[in-house]
Amino acid sequence: MAWQFEAGTPIYRQITDVLLRRICNGTYPAGAELPTVRELAVEFSVNPNTVQKAFAELEATGAVLTHRTAGRSVAKDAALISQIRTRLARKIVADAAAQVRELGGERGEMLQLWEEIGHDSL
Repeated sequence: MAWQFEAGTPIYRQITDVLLRRICNGTYPAGAELPTVRELAVEFSVNPNTVQKAFAELEATGAVLTHRTAGRSVAKDAALISQIRTRLARKIVADAAAQVRELGGERGEMLQLWEEIGHDSL
């Protein structure tokens, strides 16, 4: 499957987001070895330097650790991963709320929608 990247957001940032989601949802569990730069470059159909830049971003967050001779792994710190998950979820909810406000929706309507939709999808 060819990846479809959004215009206006650097590709390395989009890859960073995908990898963070995979870490948060357990696709790459705490302490797990991550795919190599080359493997991910093939998966995303991008230059390896783009993946390398995404890994640098992940290392800066502390979510990914680089081992000199053994590649990269997900941090073992469950609290850190939980914090990242919460930060990402807050951004998603804030973006959704902003879009509903643009439609003229109010807080009560948003909460009602959350109740209606949230229970089925959570």
